[in-house]
Amino acid sequence: MNEPSMKRASLAELRARKARGELKNGADASEGESLGVKFWSKAEIKAPERKRSVHLKLDSDVFSFFYEQADGKGHLTQMQAVLKAYADAHRR
Repeated sequence: MNEPSMKRASLAELRARKARGELKNGADASEGESLGVKFWSKAEIKAPERKRSVHLKLDSDVFSFFYEQADGKGHLTQMQAVLKAYADAHRR
């Protein structure tokens, strides 16, 4: 949500903008391109990978680093990304 065109708004603000007609739902949007029978004949339904919940003790400086980098939101996601990159690099 760091893109310059994206803005934060509360639910109340969004409802007020919708009531004023400032938000549109795109009902007149053009229809997307058809994917075709060939695509759908090869399509597979895959269940999302379940995450495993763990308890992890971290040094306070490590936790603070990620917490500050993420400005308090998304620090666990950043930790996950670093651990995943490390694991992927060492699997090769």
